[in-house]
Amino acid sequence: MEFLSAGVEKLTGYPAAAFFGEHPIAYASLIHPDDRAQVLTDTNQAVREGRPFQLSYRIITASGKLRWAWEQGSAVVDQDGNVSLEGFIADISALRRADLLAREQASLLDKAHDAIFVMDMHARITYWNKGAERLYGWEERQVLGQRMSDLLCDNHAAFSEALRTAIEEGEWAGELQQHRRDGTTIHADSRWTVVAGDPDTGVQQKILVISTDISERKINEERIHKLAYFDALTELPNRASLLDHLRRALLGSARSRKFGALMFLDLDNFKILNDTHGHAAGDMLLQAVARRLEHSVREADMVARLGGDEFVILVQPEEEMLEAAAHQAETVAAKVVAAMNAPFQLADFMYAVSTSVGVTMISGATDTVESALKQADTAMYQAKAAGRNTFRFFDPDMQAKWTARSELETGLRRALRNHEFILYYQPQLDGDSRVIGAEALLRWRQPNGELLYPTDFIKAAEETSLIVDIGRWVLGTACAELASWQGNPVTRHLSLSVNVSARQFVEPDFVPMTQEILAATGVDPHYLKFELTETLVVTDFAHTVETMETLRRLGITFSLDDFGTGYSSLAYLRKLPLDQLKIDYSFMRDVLTDRNDASIVRSIIALGDSLGLQVIAEGVETAGQRDFLSEAGCFVYQGYLYEPALSGERFTEYAASLH
Repeated sequence: MEFLSAGVEKLTGYPAAAFFGEHPIAYASLIHPDDRAQVLTDTNQAVREGRPFQLSYRIITASGKLRWAWEQGSAVVDQDGNVSLEGFIADISALRRADLLAREQASLLDKAHDAIFVMDMHARITYWNKGAERLYGWEERQVLGQRMSDLLCDNHAAFSEALRTAIEEGEWAGELQQHRRDGTTIHADSRWTVVAGDPDTGVQQKILVISTDISERKINEERIHKLAYFDALTELPNRASLLDHLRRALLGSARSRKFGALMFLDLDNFKILNDTHGHAAGDMLLQAVARRLEHSVREADMVARLGGDEFVILVQPEEEMLEAAAHQAETVAAKVVAAMNAPFQLADFMYAVSTSVGVTMISGATDTVESALKQADTAMYQAKAAGRNTFRFFDPDMQAKWTARSELETGLRRALRNHEFILYYQPQLDGDSRVIGAEALLRWRQPNGELLYPTDFIKAAEETSLIVDIGRWVLGTACAELASWQGNPVTRHLSLSVNVSARQFVEPDFVPMTQEILAATGVDPHYLKFELTETLVVTDFAHTVETMETLRRLGITFSLDDFGTGYSSLAYLRKLPLDQLKIDYSFMRDVLTDRNDASIVRSIIALGDSLGLQVIAEGVETAGQRDFLSEAGCFVYQGYLYEPALSGERFTEYAASLH
């Protein structure tokens, strides 16, 4: 060692003099044992090759601490051929720690699941971690220097807005739709942070981007949204979605003072398709109807399915004049009705269906969601009442009727639940004034004690499924009463007639239900008579005959109720397994004064006689009417001439008195 500057003490902790004298310290002895051999090898090789060298290694200072040293030098040969080394040594410990920290941080960034990359202020990529490689598919060498917008973004407007916000506010967070190297699309939840530069070191300002792939979350959110707001069968918006759109439409209308329309649609006789071809065919029809409705409205309008066979069309409030909005609604409604008239191809058969459409005009200034829905629903029932396969606009008078009907339906449900229905029995007598049977007649005793007759409520029940539940109760109660008669010697010979509605008779489980009631009550069915209307008979003749034959084999007999008021023909009557014709009371009222009524009654009696059917007349109120019937050949009567409908207890007493 020939010369060392004083700076060696700052590096090693030893003064320069320690490396000279009688017992000098060898500088090589300070080099860390693990680095010493490599330093010697690299130095000797540089000397042999006659070139400068640069080395970095660890040394152990006088205090025992480790420091990193960087040495640059070269071999110098004197005139005698002696070789010496000269150069300088620097402490690079701080630099090595910074480099180690940077490597550790880079390693951590590469291990991060998120995509992390850095852009300059012109959106050119300057750093790209392993997470970015995994997410997007490009390696770092392929993306450095490229603009993020060109590489990843489909929506350049959204990218530009995010970049502007980040530059102006220092950060931006949000979702961006991006694409991978393979072309697939992903949804990324990103946070952009502007990192300040350092003028002293020349480090430029940059933007740090951290992006998380939320594609799976977005798919799940979309699936949840679809389940919440769309009908699974037809893929139309559902009730929840309709209510939301209607609410917003009314809010917009309140501000703009513009008018729109709401339409309720119900498929006419949809239940028949389900009953005859099964629910799969019904589902196919609903899907086909949905597509046809979508093609019948404007793009701005909304088609939704409420459930079952009910659909709704929302015509957006876009017209400033009510008349113009009404004209637009009329055009859409007429188009919908016409579109539904074309038959639908369902699997291997064609099926024709019509629709009844209710229309109400909507304005945010006067309407609410609830009132608009109620008015459109009311108008739809008005369209059905007008003959179906048509449309009707809401009529306030109809609303009052519909409100009353709605309250009636609620009351009927309560009546079933609270056992408010009761049966009365009107005696049927023969020509000798002996009781031979009765007709069960339904009454509704309300909580206030008022007694309602079927004319007050049965129509509403028939227009809903309630008639089926009420009919089941009537049949069960009547059979229980008849069973009690059959246990009494005085009344065991009596028959009981029970009215069966058309809606109940065509139910698939009507026969099994009847058999269940017969078994439960233990009644002898040979004394049970079902009264059917002419309308039921002609609606589905083949099915009616089949059901009647099945029930007749059980012992049940049949009477054709209100005969003469419907459309029965002789051909129908000859094929029906009937036992009795019932002359409607409307002919009996004026039979003594109206030649036409008298002629009709005589014809019915003669027809029954020719077909071998018993004939009974209802509405017999005077002895003169009974005598007329007797002279014409009718010997079974029912009416106020004898008794009105009686409670079960009073009927039994009456029958016993005439026994």
